[in-house]
Amino acid sequence: MIFVFVYGTLLVGETNHHIVSPYVRSVRPGTLRGFLYDAGSYPALVLSGYEGGNLIEGEWIIVTQEGLERMDELEEYFGPGGPNDYERVWIRDLLQAEREGWVYVWADSRGCPLVSGGSWRKHIRTKQKSPTDFD
Repeated sequence: MIFVFVYGTLLVGETNHHIVSPYVRSVRPGTLRGFLYDAGSYPALVLSGYEGGNLIEGEWIIVTQEGLERMDELEEYFGPGGPNDYERVWIRDLLQAEREGWVYVWADSRGCPLVSGGSWRKHIRTKQKSPTDFD
């Protein structure tokens, strides 16, 4: 089984969870440190190490190999050195050091706005309620 930290549209109940749900064997809460950016209809995470950044709320999902392959397709990850949209890197949970696995990240913000608070779920709910958001 393969551990993957998800923080956006692949979270349970979010818009792309159905892509991996047939392959998910377990879901557990998790936390990383970094910067979460709003890329429109999905987020992007830029890791920051232990000193900077925000606490990023997410879930550790345990998936099969086929589940990981479906996620690679969604995230446009073609392998090391490929023309990837996201990179897939190995990371440890910030609060539970025994929990580690893959996460999909960007190298930088690409000019996208920062998501304050580190929670895509909270951000997207606020964004949906905003009367000034015309996207």
